Amino acid sequence: MRTYLRISILLLITNFVVAQGNFINDSLDKYIQREMKSWRLPGMAIAIVKDGKVIFMKGYGYSDKTKKTLVNENTVFQIASCTKAFTGISLALLEHFGKVNLDAKVKKYLPYFKMNEEWLTQQITIRDVLSHRIGFSTFQSDLINFNSTKSRKELIENMVLITPKYGLREAYGYCNMGFVTAGEIIPAVCDTSWDDYLKYHIFIPLGMKNTSTLQKDFFAATNASKAYSMIDTAIVEVAPMKLDNVGPAASISSSVNDMSKWLLMLLADGKYNNKQILPADVIKNTQASNTIVNDGGGNGNNFDTYGLGWFLKDEGAKKVVLHAGGVNGFLSNTVLIPEENTGFVILTNSDAQYFFEALTKVLIRDITKQKFSDYSKQYNNYFTEKNRLQQKMVNDLRKKASAYTAKAGDYKKLEGIYNNTQYGKITVTAKDKYAEVDFEFHPMYKAKVKFTNPATAMIIYQDPTLGIHEIKCNEKTIEIKVNRELDMDSYFFTRK
Repeated sequence: MRTYLRISILLLITNFVVAQGNFINDSLDKYIQREMKSWRLPGMAIAIVKDGKVIFMKGYGYSDKTKKTLVNENTVFQIASCTKAFTGISLALLEHFGKVNLDAKVKKYLPYFKMNEEWLTQQITIRDVLSHRIGFSTFQSDLINFNSTKSRKELIENMVLITPKYGLREAYGYCNMGFVTAGEIIPAVCDTSWDDYLKYHIFIPLGMKNTSTLQKDFFAATNASKAYSMIDTAIVEVAPMKLDNVGPAASISSSVNDMSKWLLMLLADGKYNNKQILPADVIKNTQASNTIVNDGGGNGNNFDTYGLGWFLKDEGAKKVVLHAGGVNGFLSNTVLIPEENTGFVILTNSDAQYFFEALTKVLIRDITKQKFSDYSKQYNNYFTEKNRLQQKMVNDLRKKASAYTAKAGDYKKLEGIYNNTQYGKITVTAKDKYAEVDFEFHPMYKAKVKFTNPATAMIIYQDPTLGIHEIKCNEKTIEIKVNRELDMDSYFFTRK
């Protein structure tokens, strides 16, 4: 999964000068148009709300480059991990109604929930799974979970096979399975799915007509955006991820028009169009700190924490509540600045850019009355260099694979079934000049393996967004790795 990247580079002030506090009114439109060209971003949409009103809402570019279909305020994008705020608020609402206690153990509501050690199973609370503090490292086990044919319940049952990198509540580790677990508590206590709970408690009351948790609705939408990514150096259309089974972590699709209603309601203590949609205390609960993300802040922040589905930090002496999201072909950001009674949402249809993050930073600084800095230029310089180095590494790997001639029968020796305790099995079949890998729970992850020397090989996936990597490979053990935006760990499969 491509979640938003924290860019640890020195951000410098450039010559793009804007009067403090006037950026949105005077310069935003032209700035977006200019920077989209620089980033080769096919399409995006943005909505900004303030003092109970939408003050800016517009679509830019194309939702379909081939058909030249224009993005508008109702174009539907996958919002990915911006979903987490909806899940967090749903569990807080259940606590308000007395259905759950956020500090009660998950095991109380999900008897099948189990971690790798019994004491850990008995200690983890709902608040823990909603706050990225159960001990998993960032993205740990996501290769197993995203795009999988397993159900939500089966993914949760698989957590017992994962060894956490940290102790319980010891450190922040971004954990998608925590939110999948939290989402499955909803049907356990009120006999309705997570999907329907959001639909009837949030989407319908707010009039979010183009918003859904289900992939079938996204694919059926007449105004849904295509997904784009960078393959080698070209921006091309890619297949969206299948997200239903990790729904409570990442599956919502929406438009900026719909999301503006969500923002207005949150900023108005739960009211929208003079109706109380959610209790004010529920919203406040989700925006209280539970986990330290970065002790002492960093990047100019004095604090950097996580609530229930929201990151919390300070900018310009103001509290900022935000969450970004990313899956194949889509990057997004949702931001609230309660003290300024302002919020905004940015939805984009390419994962080959940091503009969504740069624009977020620019807008936050403008709203909090800080001096303008053109972060887009600095982020673009970093992005360009990063991709140059990555492309060189891939090209060198391709040359290495082309230069090596495998011995007769080498690929035949790889044939067989290999097992990984956490994942399951892969099946390797010999072809003429490579071996083919099939994944038990990910048919779309079919891959080719080509030796680069007797002990290593190049792996190329049918899904190009997983990247091209050099892996350890022999007739006893095969390493599987993917791009770090999905999973930072390698998985080793041994012959059965």
